[in-house]
Amino acid sequence: MSGEVQPDYAKQPLRRFLELVASRQPAPGGGAAAAIGVALAAGLVAMAARFSENQIDEAAVLAERAHGWQRRATTLAQADAAAYGRVVDARRSGGVGAGRRQRIRAALSAAADVPCEIARLGATVAELAAQLAERGNPSLCGDALSGAVLAEAGVRAAAELVAINLTAAGIEDGRARECTRLVETASNAARRALAASHRGQVSKNA
Repeated sequence: MSGEVQPDYAKQPLRRFLELVASRQPAPGGGAAAAIGVALAAGLVAMAARFSENQIDEAAVLAERAHGWQRRATTLAQADAAAYGRVVDARRSGGVGAGRRQRIRAALSAAADVPCEIARLGATVAELAAQLAERGNPSLCGDALSGAVLAEAGVRAAAELVAINLTAAGIEDGRARECTRLVETASNAARRALAASHRGQVSKNA
C-alpha cells in the first residue's frame, strides 16, 4: 500500500467499493467499513427524520444534521485508509532500533484516532435513531431501528480497532476507555429503538 493513492470512496460505484473491500489489499478495511456502516445509519436517520415532520417539530433540522453526519462518516472512511497506509509505510521504513519503533508507535497512535472519531460519530447517530424510533413517524420506525443497529455495529467495530492499534503501540490512554463508553451509549440506543419497534408492533396488533 505504500505510495499508493487510494481512490475517493465517495465517488466509487457501490459495486466497485465492495470489490475494493474484498480485494487482496489492506485498505479499505475494517475502519472504512465501520465508517460506511455509520454513514448508512446516518442516511436512514435522515430519511426517518424527513418523514417525521408531523410528529417532531424540529424534524427538518434533525434531518440536515444527520445528513451532515453521513458526509462526515464518508470522509472518515477515506481518512482511515490513509492512516493505515502510514502504519504500513512506517513498518516498511528502513532503519532499526528505537527510531523505527517510535515511527511505528506514532503511526499506530494516529491510526487509533480515526476509528475513535468513527465511534464518537456512530454513538451520536445511534442516539438520534433511537429518538426517531420513539417519537418519529411510526411508519419509519423500522428504518430508524435499522439505523440504530447499524450505528451500534459501526461503533463496536471502531472501538475494537482503537484497542488493537493502541495495544500494538503499547499505549494506554483515555481513548480505549472513551470507546468503551461509546459502545455502551450506542448499545443502549439500539435497545431503545428495538423496544420502540416492539411497542409499535404490539399496538398495531392490539
